[in-house]
Amino acid sequence: MPKPKLSKNIDEVCYPFIYEASLRCDYEILTDELCRQVGGILAAMPTEFSGLIEELEALQPKIYHLNGSIRGKCAISEADLDWLRRCYAAHKEATADCLSGFVLPRGESPVPQLNAASSNAKKAIRLMVRLYETEAVEIPDVLHRFCNVLCNYFFILTLVINQSRGLKEIPFVSESYRVRSPKS
Repeated sequence: MPKPKLSKNIDEVCYPFIYEASLRCDYEILTDELCRQVGGILAAMPTEFSGLIEELEALQPKIYHLNGSIRGKCAISEADLDWLRRCYAAHKEATADCLSGFVLPRGESPVPQLNAASSNAKKAIRLMVRLYETEAVEIPDVLHRFCNVLCNYFFILTLVINQSRGLKEIPFVSESYRVRSPKS
């Protein structure tokens, strides 16, 4: 069987790099999915969470900038990272009483979508690691940091929403290993 190649018919091409062997393509598809997930989260977000809606609307284009920042010019700045950290810190402070470790992922929409987005942010980090380790692609440090905060941000939004709905988080204590709190 011949190697797949792009069709000359543009309607048969979903993405110009789709047949590329590089993990860059996988990273871009995953971050594209993440941006689409934010769109779904916005559609599912109740209007009473207007502040979260504003944040997510500001965040969504940054995720598309994250998408192109490895193949192209890095379009995530320290200012973008600082903004996301401030959003995260405000929500972390507001939910400090309901979190003391791992919790079981539960809650009504859009909480499951936020948990899925958090997982995809982790996958994006892992793809950056693999790009560096297997293809020697230099990844701007701000991208790793932004994705780590992004993962934590999506998770903290689940707590914000659950707390406002009166849902008590169910702690999870691992029997596999001891968990240490990271230094602040």
